[in-house]
Amino acid sequence: MSAAPLSDAEVVAAARAWIPDDPDAETRAELQAIVDEAVAGSGEAVADLHSRFDTRLAFGTAGLRGEIAAGPNRMNRVLVAQAAAGLAAYLVEQAAESGVTPSVVIGYDGRTNSQVFARDTAEVMAGAGVRAVLLPRLLPTPVLAFAVRHLKASAGVMVTASHNPARDNGYKVYLGGADEGSQIVPPADGLIAAHIDEVARGAVSDLPRSDDYEIAEESLVDAYVAATAAVAGHGTTRTAGADHGSGLRVVYTAMHGVGWQTASAVFAAAGLSVPVSVPEQQEPDPDFPTVSFPNPEEPGALDLAFALAREAGAQLVIANDPDADRLAIGIPDESSAEGFRRLSGNEVGMLLGWTAAELAAESGLDGALAASIVSSPALKAVADAHGLRFAETLTGFKWVSRVPGLLFGYEEALGYLVNPQTVRDKDGISAATFALALAQRLHAEGRTIADRLDEFTERFGAYASDQISIRVTDLDRISRIMAALRAEPPAHVGDAVVVRIDDLREGSATLPPSDVLRIVLDDGSRVMVRPSGTEPKLKIYIDAFDDGDTDAAARRAAAQSRADAVGAAMRVLTDAV
Repeated sequence: MSAAPLSDAEVVAAARAWIPDDPDAETRAELQAIVDEAVAGSGEAVADLHSRFDTRLAFGTAGLRGEIAAGPNRMNRVLVAQAAAGLAAYLVEQAAESGVTPSVVIGYDGRTNSQVFARDTAEVMAGAGVRAVLLPRLLPTPVLAFAVRHLKASAGVMVTASHNPARDNGYKVYLGGADEGSQIVPPADGLIAAHIDEVARGAVSDLPRSDDYEIAEESLVDAYVAATAAVAGHGTTRTAGADHGSGLRVVYTAMHGVGWQTASAVFAAAGLSVPVSVPEQQEPDPDFPTVSFPNPEEPGALDLAFALAREAGAQLVIANDPDADRLAIGIPDESSAEGFRRLSGNEVGMLLGWTAAELAAESGLDGALAASIVSSPALKAVADAHGLRFAETLTGFKWVSRVPGLLFGYEEALGYLVNPQTVRDKDGISAATFALALAQRLHAEGRTIADRLDEFTERFGAYASDQISIRVTDLDRISRIMAALRAEPPAHVGDAVVVRIDDLREGSATLPPSDVLRIVLDDGSRVMVRPSGTEPKLKIYIDAFDDGDTDAAARRAAAQSRADAVGAAMRVLTDAV
């Protein structure tokens, strides 16, 4: 918690003080071994202690996330107990005027220590006088987000690190009430963090605990399944694929996460074809043995799914990430070595958003489509064509889910919200249900997802996207690049003329302040530059457009060529800093 790095003697003392307060025998033993090596003169062990103790994991709008290990800059039972006690203090403080006992619902996925962290949270919450409800078993993140609203809880906690590496875990916080079950945003994050810091000044062993917490009934999961199955129809047989596309062959992967049991139950309840599941990746496994990185966006992550799809002659691949809040879609592609290609997050967002807009028009609904500022401008074209409002938000579903009158929202990192009346967070299972229903309807009509993409291009033009991630070892380089772009704004990006640069550092009429630059070019392309909020990366998002008088494939190729050219020019600009 010190603002300055500790001395070697101080860091050894801090580690020694940590050990007796840690309730986890494994991390106690781990840390004691490092302390012994440091005392014996190991410089590597001393550096390891500094990495763990010079700072602590910061609690913010994304909660906590980090590697499981001992020390305040890692995820462990000490950090979790402190976070639970701090959140409990915040909830008790907020409920003081109403006189109502605050409540929290707690979920957990299949990662290492997820269940342990969840039970610690329930015990600390109950010990602090908060009504604590633990979900009955490991479940997807969307079920927890649903439960916050369904139970009218004051808050929700999901123990997950989503698609992070195997040794990571995390702590995601939702608020009920006026926040309607969305993830926390300022100022709540800062207020909770202040309470956590106060708790961290004392010993975790002194925190009151109680086993007087509840276990939610399985009926809560049944309610999520029923509500999500309704997404397949949305009140119209036009989108529902039940009994009309039963010849569609589909492959699904849970990527060693918790998605399969819940997703398959939803598909069955919706009357949709239940996919063939990739057996090696169907059951939760915290080691994620068949993937180097459990993220559907990563190269190779869908190899097993594509192999099974080839064997089964499937026309569609559906993938959830390990906590099932994200969705990836794969379709046949003869030009690919795998015989399939994964659609980009923007392509899926276009397709699902277009279908949602059509449904709204059929039903006479008014409302908004929304996307993060780094997602494709294509969704705005859809909204404009259907007389709907369009909203841009900062990155993160904590912002997307708060758009008034939301009908559909997405962000390009495979996050989609198709049923905002049920869940106020990205939901990979409801999005998969919506996509599967669309695919089955198209199949019944003799068409495919690829045909639908062509139709989109023919109606709205071709949108191409690219992303550059500049990973750094020196975090100051990110600041230097942002400062250079602000101090000497480029007049050109490659052959394209810069029309304007929007600096969102001070916010805008519709957006809170954020360290983002938006560069608009005269050829219709757009570049977004921002530091990553979770990794040592600078991210550059490129979107290009073509509406030439050619067929869909030629338009897409032209748009992609523009995106590639802009991307190459941005690499040159940033490499020079």
